[in-house]
Parts: sequence; structure tokens; C-alpha cells
Amino acid sequence: MSALLHKVLVVDDDPVVGKSFNRVLSQKGYVVITAANAQEALSKVQEGEYDVVFTDIKMPGMNGIELTARLRIERPWTPVVIVTGYGSKAHQDQAAAAGVSSFLQKPLSPEMIEESLTKALLESVPAVLPGLEEAAAPDAVEHESSLKKIGLFMAAPFVGLAYAVALPFAGLGALAYVGIRAFAKSSAPARLLAFAKNAALFFAAPFLGLAYALLLPVVGTGALAWMGIKALRRNAAVMRVVSFIGAPFVGLAFILALPFAGSAAMVWIAVRAVIGKVRTG
Repeated sequence: MSALLHKVLVVDDDPVVGKSFNRVLSQKGYVVITAANAQEALSKVQEGEYDVVFTDIKMPGMNGIELTARLRIERPWTPVVIVTGYGSKAHQDQAAAAGVSSFLQKPLSPEMIEESLTKALLESVPAVLPGLEEAAAPDAVEHESSLKKIGLFMAAPFVGLAYAVALPFAGLGALAYVGIRAFAKSSAPARLLAFAKNAALFFAAPFLGLAYALLLPVVGTGALAWMGIKALRRNAAVMRVVSFIGAPFVGLAFILALPFAGSAAMVWIAVRAVIGKVRTG
């Protein structure tokens, strides 16, 4: 419902009542229309729709309960709230029999007006129009189906484009998977491993020669040192002094060399295991 249709009709021969409703409900987005009597109210109802009708009981001519009965016939979907300063049990029974939504007792407060409006709006649809949700359900389903069809129609080109772009990659992936499986089942891995081993030795030969050239002086020096140590062993006193001085350096060399020796041993074991598996498989 648009803002122009958010209207409330207040029927009371006292203009102060209409001003009170207008002051409270205009802040909630409602336009308050007033009528001084029941006949004027019926004319205004014929001219347009209202969310709620608030009516006094005692008015010149037709009273509020009679007006409620007329409205229930002509506008059964419009909730009616009785507003009076002369409330009694008899009035409440008559109002209930006429089909009013609630009974509002003067003097009015802003809270009472807001609460009565909210209550009337909440109770109006299920009480006056039973089955409205069921009747609207097919239209809602049809509307949802139409939106779904529009969405599929608009998405179809993008889905086709995505499929066309992804198809080559999916095909290449499938071919690669088949090729890898066929390669793994053939004897090619053994030949490939032998080729890789020979190539590695070919490229490593210069570096091995360079390492040999660099290490040769060290090896020779070590051999000379070993021969000197053997000669010194004949003199126990000198041997003790040399061992005492050289022990920290020997320990440091052992600490530095141990990780490299361990890593080399692990690599050698792994390479032998791979070669053995390829030959047996």
C-alpha cells in the first residue's frame, strides 16, 4: 500500500478528537480524515479506502454501532474501532456483536491510539478475509515461476560461454591424466631414470674434478699431519700437549661436518631405494 493510501477515518462530532488522532498518527505516516457524523463517514468511505475507521458511539443521527454494522456490510475488510467516553458493558456487547475490532475508552493517550491502530491492522486480515493467503498463493507461485524463467533466460548465454571456455581445459586435463597413467605403466620410467642418472653424472663431472683439485692439498696436508702425529706418539708428553691443544678444533670440525655427512647419507639411501624400486617394478 502506497503512502497516499495510508489513511485513517475518524468519525466524531467533537473536532478535538480528530485533531488528537492527526497529531499522533501523522507522525506514523498516516493521513487522518475526519467526519462529523455517520452519514458523512459513509460518503467518505464510498469515495476511497481507509486502513482503519475510528468512530464515536453517540453522534447526531446514526450512532457509532449502527455505522459499524453498515461498514461491515459495505467494507468488510476495513477494521472499525469504537471510541467513546460513555463506555458500558452494554455498549461493549453491542459493539462486539456489530463486529468492531476493539473498544477504545476516552480520554485518549498517544499510546492508546497507536496500540489500537496496530491491533486493528493485525486482526483485520485474518478476521475479515479468511483464506486470503490461500487465494493469493497460486498468484505468488506463478510470479515466482515467471521470475525463475526470466533468470534462466538471462543466464543462459553466460552459462554457454563458461562451458565453451572451460571445455578445452577439461579436455587437456583428461588427456594429461591418461598420458601420465600410460607412462607410469610402461617401462619408460626406468629408461628415463637411467638417462637422468647419466645426464647428472655428465654435468657433475667437471664439478667433481674441481672438488678433487681443491681437496687434494687438504688431503695431502692431512696425510702429512697424520704422519707427524704418528711420529709424535712416540713421545707421550708431546702427544698429550698436542691432543690437549687440538681437541677443541677436532670437535668443532666434527660438529660442522656431521650435518653434511648425515644429509649425504640420507640422499644416498633414498637414491638407492628409488633405483631399486624402478628396477623391480
